[in-house]
Amino acid sequence: MWEELIDVLGKICLAYDGLTKLGEKKRDALVAINMTGLSKILDEEQLIAAKIENLEIRRKAILQELSKNNIAISNATKAEDFYKNAPTRAIENRLVSLHKLLTKNVNAAIKIRDNNQVLAQGALDAVKYHLNRLSNAAVQPTYGKSGGIVTHQQKFDYQA
Repeated sequence: MWEELIDVLGKICLAYDGLTKLGEKKRDALVAINMTGLSKILDEEQLIAAKIENLEIRRKAILQELSKNNIAISNATKAEDFYKNAPTRAIENRLVSLHKLLTKNVNAAIKIRDNNQVLAQGALDAVKYHLNRLSNAAVQPTYGKSGGIVTHQQKFDYQA
């Protein structure tokens, strides 16, 4: 079971690494406002997210199975403390290093996700601006020439 846990943690690390790489591609697509490329990236992200979800379910099942024989283990037990129950020092060291790598990969994925959210909001603002400019219609909220918020003009009869 311990070897299976190592295998699952390794696969989760690789999946988060792939998610980070996709996040970087997503950033490039958002900056270029490449909607076709962005759509493909989002499909790939969903596949990786589903894979991570399945791996996490498997990881939890393995941990529950391994903890059945140890009364001292509870839901509040930290991973590093749990890994001390490994049958050999080599397995414990491998689990600890995978845990550190997983933490690093997850944090990198979160950072890229947060940055991409800012870029996505900027892309949305650019779309709203261009819709307003092309149609002379206010996609709310937006600012008019005088600096006030335009909320009343809604001309949807336009040629774009």
